[in-house]
Amino acid sequence: MEKSYKDAGVNISLANQIVKEIKPLIGKTSIPGVLGGIGGFGGLFSLAEQKYKEPVLVSGTDGVGTKLKIAFALGKHDSVGIDLVAMCVNDIVTCGAKPLFLLDYISIGKLSEKIAVNLIKGISEGCKMANCALLGGETAEMPGFYPEGEYDLAGFAVGIVEKSKIINGQEIKEGDSVIGIASNGLHSNGFSLVRKVLLESNIYKIEDKVSSFGEYLGEELLTPTKIYVRPILHLLEKYNILGIAHITR
Repeated sequence: MEKSYKDAGVNISLANQIVKEIKPLIGKTSIPGVLGGIGGFGGLFSLAEQKYKEPVLVSGTDGVGTKLKIAFALGKHDSVGIDLVAMCVNDIVTCGAKPLFLLDYISIGKLSEKIAVNLIKGISEGCKMANCALLGGETAEMPGFYPEGEYDLAGFAVGIVEKSKIINGQEIKEGDSVIGIASNGLHSNGFSLVRKVLLESNIYKIEDKVSSFGEYLGEELLTPTKIYVRPILHLLEKYNILGIAHITR
């Protein structure tokens, strides 16, 4: 008997439908330098518009970690897309780099149109906040690998910085001022401990409304990681910054 991909749990027609839905979302992230659209084997980006004397590319890759477990429990998937972008671009901006583009990887046991589209909505929104392009990505349907409704996310960001303006912390000395930029809550690391302390110990339930937060615990925990790109790049134009650390907890 002839077997198809669908018989094996891989829905190619649904994947094609999802690509049609996400194309406009990806298009909204386009910036000067993007060549062509999605669908090819590789994303193309021209550096000609960047006008750097000695351009240096800076790359970084990251994921969202077990914060995804909160998204699974609430059935809310857009905000973790913003987290994904934040974790990648916040890393590369510590070198003084302006983000150019991001690639995403979504692996999921059973492809869901709702989940996939909402993830890309969040990733697209995050890219717009960071002023970088969503240049491409991969969605892998992997039957039997994850429980239904669960997935993993990874991202890869590339930015650019003038060689003479690379920030590496080597010039930091005693007496320098240290400036902290306030976060908006928990970021995307440390959620294994958060879940252990707050949820698995039965102190709270994810649907509890916590008076000190003014909202439900699950919603508070899913607050997207702040994207620091714009304020950091603004500060770099005005001040001689010697080192930057991205605090991910």
